Amino acid sequence: MTERKPLNGWLILDKPLGLGSTQGVSAVKRALRAGGYPKCKVGHGGTLDPLATGVLPIALGEATKLAGHMLDASKVYDFTIGFGVETDTLDAEGVAAESSDARPTLADVLAVLPRFTGPIEQIPPKYSALKIDGKRAYDLARAGVAVEMTMRGVTVHGLSPLLSSVCEGEGALQEITLQAHVSKGTYIRSLARDIARALDCYGHVTMLRRLRAGSFALDSAISLDRLADLGQGAALEEVLLPIEAGLDDIPALPLTPGEAKAVRQGRLLSGIAADDGMKLARDENHVLVALVDITGGNLRIIRGFNL
Repeated sequence: MTERKPLNGWLILDKPLGLGSTQGVSAVKRALRAGGYPKCKVGHGGTLDPLATGVLPIALGEATKLAGHMLDASKVYDFTIGFGVETDTLDAEGVAAESSDARPTLADVLAVLPRFTGPIEQIPPKYSALKIDGKRAYDLARAGVAVEMTMRGVTVHGLSPLLSSVCEGEGALQEITLQAHVSKGTYIRSLARDIARALDCYGHVTMLRRLRAGSFALDSAISLDRLADLGQGAALEEVLLPIEAGLDDIPALPLTPGEAKAVRQGRLLSGIAADDGMKLARDENHVLVALVDITGGNLRIIRGFNL
C-alpha cells in the first residue's frame, strides 16, 4: 500500500439518529485505519445529542487546535415541538413530567416568537453535559440528585416556523417545526420548553436537525456509509476540507519568510501593518502558519500550526 500523508482538516458528518458525537469520532478513526492513513488526533467541533441529526464537524490533525473555536460558532437548527407533554429530558427520550390538553394555534405561536428572538435568558436542561461541582448534570440527574441549573444569557439571531402538523380541533396544533439561528451555548430543548410554556401549554422536542455549525453546512456533509466507503478506498482526501474552512470569516495575513520563521518559533512580532483583529497568517507559499491576533501592530499567536 502506498504510504499516505497524515490528514489535517475537517470531515463533516451528517450524523444519523442515535449516534453520539464521540461515536462519530470513532467512526472517522476506523475509516482512517481502513484507508491506511497515519494515526492522527481526531476530535469533534461541538457535541450533538444522539437524538439529533445533521452537521457534526470532525477535526483531524492540526485542525483539532481549532475545535475550541468551533464551540464559539453560531448554529442553525430545524426542530419540532410536540405540544401536550413536557418530558424530564425535554426531548422524546424522557418520561412525561408535565402535561396539558391545551394546544396553540399558528397565530398564537407567531405572537410569542418575537419574545424568543434576540438576547434571551434560558435555563439549560438538567439532562445536559454542563458540569456542576465537577460532575456532568445528566449524570447527577440520572442518579436522582436534585440539579439546580443556573440561568444563562444566549442570543437567538433568527426564529421562524417552517411547517405545522395536521391541526386538531379548531386550528389547534399538535406540533410545529421551527428554524432557529442561535449563538453558542443555546439549548434548543430549553427554547422549545419555554416557547410551549409561553403558549400556556407544555411541549418537548420531537425532532432536531443541525443544518449549519459555523462555516460548515449540510451541503459538505457525508453519511456514515459514505465515510466507510471512502475509508476502504483510501480516498478521504476527496471530502476533506482544509483547516481554514472553519475560519472563512477571518482575513488572511501574508508573512515574509523571516516573519513566518519567527511565528513558527513562537515569537511575538511588532510593527505589523494590518488592521486589529484575528488573522490567518500564511507564509510566502500560502501555507497556513498560525491563527494570530493583531493589536496596535503587535502580533500575538493564538494557535500555531505544524504544516
